[in-house]
Amino acid sequence: MAARKRGRGQDDNSGWFFPCGLWAGALLLALVLCVALAGNLSAARADDSDKFLKKRFQMVDNQIKDRGIVDLETLRAMASVPRHLFVPDYLRRQAYVDGPLPIGHGQTISQPYIVAYMTEILQIKPQHRVLEIGTGSGYQAAVLAELTDRVYTMEIIPELAEAAGKRLKETGYTSVNIRQGDGYHGWSEAAPFDAIMVTAAAEFIPPPLLKQLKEGGRMIIPVGSPFYVQHLMLVEKHQGKITTRSMMPVRFVPFRRSQ
Repeated sequence: MAARKRGRGQDDNSGWFFPCGLWAGALLLALVLCVALAGNLSAARADDSDKFLKKRFQMVDNQIKDRGIVDLETLRAMASVPRHLFVPDYLRRQAYVDGPLPIGHGQTISQPYIVAYMTEILQIKPQHRVLEIGTGSGYQAAVLAELTDRVYTMEIIPELAEAAGKRLKETGYTSVNIRQGDGYHGWSEAAPFDAIMVTAAAEFIPPPLLKQLKEGGRMIIPVGSPFYVQHLMLVEKHQGKITTRSMMPVRFVPFRRSQ
């Protein structure tokens, strides 16, 4: 069963962030999480037990919402995707910790907050076409697929691409398009993209990705040397002109290229 898609929440993000009483905030959070639970239980395997559901909701509440993520659809997506199914079996109990985890081949699944932050900043709408560079385990692609059914994701490591494709299908995210290849060149056949997310640190923004970014589109990409502090950059295209803005210091695995 494919993950269900819904429209974005209201721009005012009303709820627990307004001075209408703690009870209203608690009620809204409960409603968001109940919707997420109802929409994704059929996609998760039988081992998505109560303990994992509780940990996932605690992750959203403590690691994401409390750090300032306010977009309701991003919160719903993070509460919906069973993160423990996107990490190695031996790390399943640690799937909801506040940090990245190794997934093999020198790669990692990003910290939950960073996944939510990068997702929120792209302002994805249901009709948007989104490109992700660096599929990894497929977790970020699954989160994006909760927001739009037009997700394209690329992974340079064949073993990870194959495993992620299988995992996405098993967890119900059958609308995700996955390709094994060098993400530097993007996915020209599917361009232009309303949003592009790069999940590995590049020393500069790849020109092909800038070309494939749609007018009015947004790209989020970590830029910098793998041995020094990198910066998460927001890239926007307006009237053919590119603007960039540094959002925060980060540490990502290096952007890998084919030989």
